[in-house]
Amino acid sequence: MQGVARYFFTIAIIYAIGGMMLGLHMSISQDHTQMPVHAHTMVAGWLMGAVFAYFYHQFPQAGSTLLAKVHFWLYAVTATCLVVSLYFLLGGNTSVEPVTAASSMGFFAAMLLFAWIALPVVWRR
Repeated sequence: MQGVARYFFTIAIIYAIGGMMLGLHMSISQDHTQMPVHAHTMVAGWLMGAVFAYFYHQFPQAGSTLLAKVHFWLYAVTATCLVVSLYFLLGGNTSVEPVTAASSMGFFAAMLLFAWIALPVVWRR
């Protein structure tokens, strides 16, 4: 695995470990307040990161572009800001809500960028 595929897979594994640690903490403490953070970490972090890594591994020519690098950094920054700010928001710190909202929109932009990159590749004849 090379290039952005490696970066996406590495960050996906980090999200998986963090999400599982949060899940274990909730289970042990019997406090499931952070369940949405756990879900976002596992889906937006682990699952989406792994899917992006798989795509760029399967189509290395798509992963060698500047847009792929922009996609990685947009994903990495917005996903991290999203799960961290959501953790604090659900912990009662409502002042981070604008960060959570902006991160959500940025994560959506990363998905749109992925669609822009991936769909022409998979529909190419």
